[in-house]
Amino acid sequence: MQRLYDFLRRHPTWVDTFWAVFLLGLSGVSIASTSYASGRHGTAAGAMAVSAVMCLAIALRRRWPEKMLVLAAATGLAQLVLDVEPVAADFAMLVIVYTVAATGARWASRFALASGLCAATLAQIRWPQEHTSSAGLVAIAVFQTVPFALAWVLGDSMRTRRAYFAQLEERAARLEKEREAQAKVAVAAERARIARELHDVVAHNVSVMVVQADGAAYVLDSAPDQAKKALETISSTGRQALAEMRRLLGVLRTGEHKEAGEYVPQPDVEQIDDLVEQCRTSGLPVDFKVEGTPRPLPSGVELTAYRIVQEALTNTRKHGGPNTGASVRLVYFDDGLGLLVEDDGKGAPHELYEEGGADGQGHGLIGMRERVGMVGGTLDAGPRPGGGFRISALLPLKPAH
Repeated sequence: MQRLYDFLRRHPTWVDTFWAVFLLGLSGVSIASTSYASGRHGTAAGAMAVSAVMCLAIALRRRWPEKMLVLAAATGLAQLVLDVEPVAADFAMLVIVYTVAATGARWASRFALASGLCAATLAQIRWPQEHTSSAGLVAIAVFQTVPFALAWVLGDSMRTRRAYFAQLEERAARLEKEREAQAKVAVAAERARIARELHDVVAHNVSVMVVQADGAAYVLDSAPDQAKKALETISSTGRQALAEMRRLLGVLRTGEHKEAGEYVPQPDVEQIDDLVEQCRTSGLPVDFKVEGTPRPLPSGVELTAYRIVQEALTNTRKHGGPNTGASVRLVYFDDGLGLLVEDDGKGAPHELYEEGGADGQGHGLIGMRERVGMVGGTLDAGPRPGGGFRISALLPLKPAH
């Protein structure tokens, strides 16, 4: 049965043709049994011709609705002129009015409404009912006009409903495209964030390895134990950098979003102590203090704080020069976390920090500001009076709206 329904939906003209043939046969039976045989109102041949044209309009109504409306209207006028009394096939006018109102052009819809409203009145004027008063004729005309009005209203409602569903489908398609675009933007943002993570990991760990390698080369002959300790630090730092890089690069290659803990290192504030100790081991004296009452913070704030301290200490090693010391302050406020990283080195021009280093290849302060902006915080960075460099940041617990 479902196959039959599908076939009928795919071939609507065949369905209309079937009903047209049925209506033509019904009209033929009606004509044969009425006064056409006596020639009182037109001839049987004229009535059959009108019926055939009206049925043709039904058969082709969905293929050419406007043309079939004009054909049906012209046939109706011919009936009036040739005095061919209404036949069963005139029912086609109701079907045409509905079809044009539902699928035809707007001008055709308005013409169909006007034709339908006039058809019954013109028929009563041309073929009035015998022994019926004027009031009765008016009542009959009104009664016969109602079906045409209802057919047009039903067709126009179907047009509105189709337009509404088409609008919904278009909106759904547009929303789907927007979701795909947002997903692509999210993927790009995630990859950019991973790239920043990769920069921080590489810049910090490679900087530690370079400092340790220089120190090991310097004391290799005079203090073998210190050189051995430096080489061990280089080895452990290199392994840590490689492990983090593998996780990050694995995501960049596949583009698949797994759970964050599987591939993205998420350092927190507590690990700043380990970071400071690593810098001390590499030969950079760092004074680290925590003020206020430590408490859990949003993961974005903790990661941003860790990366700012990491980048600041990396820049100190790059640009501070020999005998440089640094200090790190973490201050817990009621509504945020404060960071202050200072060094007393000779420093470098502020533009190099903005570019990310003397080679101009990193993120530097630009990356810091981007990270701080993502959590709605503020960053202040610049040379200290008397020498050195200072980085101050305030990270709110709730992002700014």
